Amino acid sequence: MMAVTGVDQNKINVFSFTGKMKILHMSWLAFFISFMVWFNFAPLMASIRDTFGLSDQEVKLLLILNVALTIPARIIIGMLVDKYGPKITFSVLLALSSIFCFLFAFAETYEELATYRFLLGFVGAGFVIGIRLVSEWFPAKQVGTAEGIYGGWGNFGSAAAAMTLPMLALWIGGDDGWRWAVASTGVLALGFSLIFYFSVSNNPKGTTYFRPKNLGAMEVSSKGDFYLYCVMTAPLYLALVVLAWKISPANLNIFSTTITYSIYSGLLALYVYQISQIFRINKALFSEKAKPVPEIHRYKFKQVAALNLSYMITFGSELAVISMLPLFFFDTFKATADLSITQAALIASIFAGLNIIMRPAGGYFSDKYGRKKVLGITLGGLSVGYFLMGQVDATWSIPAAIVVMVIASLFVNAGNGAVYAVVPLVKRRLTGQVAGTTGAFGNVGAVAFLTVLSFVSSQVFFITIACAAFLVFLLVLFVLEEPKGYMYEENDDGSIEKIQLH
Repeated sequence: MMAVTGVDQNKINVFSFTGKMKILHMSWLAFFISFMVWFNFAPLMASIRDTFGLSDQEVKLLLILNVALTIPARIIIGMLVDKYGPKITFSVLLALSSIFCFLFAFAETYEELATYRFLLGFVGAGFVIGIRLVSEWFPAKQVGTAEGIYGGWGNFGSAAAAMTLPMLALWIGGDDGWRWAVASTGVLALGFSLIFYFSVSNNPKGTTYFRPKNLGAMEVSSKGDFYLYCVMTAPLYLALVVLAWKISPANLNIFSTTITYSIYSGLLALYVYQISQIFRINKALFSEKAKPVPEIHRYKFKQVAALNLSYMITFGSELAVISMLPLFFFDTFKATADLSITQAALIASIFAGLNIIMRPAGGYFSDKYGRKKVLGITLGGLSVGYFLMGQVDATWSIPAAIVVMVIASLFVNAGNGAVYAVVPLVKRRLTGQVAGTTGAFGNVGAVAFLTVLSFVSSQVFFITIACAAFLVFLLVLFVLEEPKGYMYEENDDGSIEKIQLH
């Protein structure tokens, strides 16, 4: 038996607050608040630095810690949302993150500050939840635009934090103004966790919420895909190895040699365990009596790999850049243009702020002109944009620096939308896990690029991203395939549901 998924086919009307549009609005608001919490410290870093007397390396460690835990968190959340649904998963995540937010806001030592910043990285996994929720409510011909609106408007949370929190801290006043500004985002998260739970449902009435057959790893379709999956899992753990090395005696000397090597051993054990889980889920492929996976249940893991690496460049670079951009503008122009930290934060907020327009645009153009074509164009464009940013120094005027920042941001944010215009079209029942893995690679990129920044100048940092983007552009050109035709999922009663991909 075949059935076509029954989802409203009407055009997207952002001024509607019923049906699928209500779900979209609730989703991006939850994501918006999670991003405000995640990046509530970046625009206040100068005040935090003064309060705790932090060194440059301690500041850079906080930037890395903020994105580190999000790597495994997005994998875990991807599995949980596929299994239990977006409604409960997002509500619980927001409530828990509010607790970590309050603890960070009122930390008394650098060790506490670093610990709670690390734990707050978990809230960055909230993005994955909305990807699955939105994909359940919108058809393939609209999903790129809908996911772009979700991601773009939600991502604006970091820009909103940059624009409002310094002014809120200034209005509160005193040495603890930044603490109350940070805590205010925790109040938002806690309140909205309740509103979200009572306002959404996982999927439209009359449709099926497809769940993976097993929890622990993704199903793949061939032995080749199995090996590629194992290879693509390694960078998720290598990024955490880099973080451990960063805080070892060889660098910041926060952990002892014994603790550092214990972390290395633990990460190796976790990687081996993850490979065992991948094998457990897919061991039928290696059976002597193994039969090829039926055509209607197959998907190509190289699609996932290409999306992983693309998001490592687009969102990974965005995370790294918005973390350092306020201080970059402040330190570059404070002497030549008398730029204040508040002004620098406002200028830097433009980079993430363009998400509100360009991420939906990336999704819309992908729906309209082709997903592979648009993703390739955005990767090529951001490579040029970052190369230009690598030329900025104190001899430039601020308007000229803003122009090249905007050029880079246009392509970066459109690229984010282009990646997630493809993600929901890989395999419906695995959408959370595909979104989680792809999102985790965004954080792998952030850790990698911020680690590069800790050793080189800002100019070299930007050029490094530009070179990496060009390499991934070539990969997408030759590896990624345009989603077309249909995907198929099996209902509990054994009937097959046919889901259009174009």
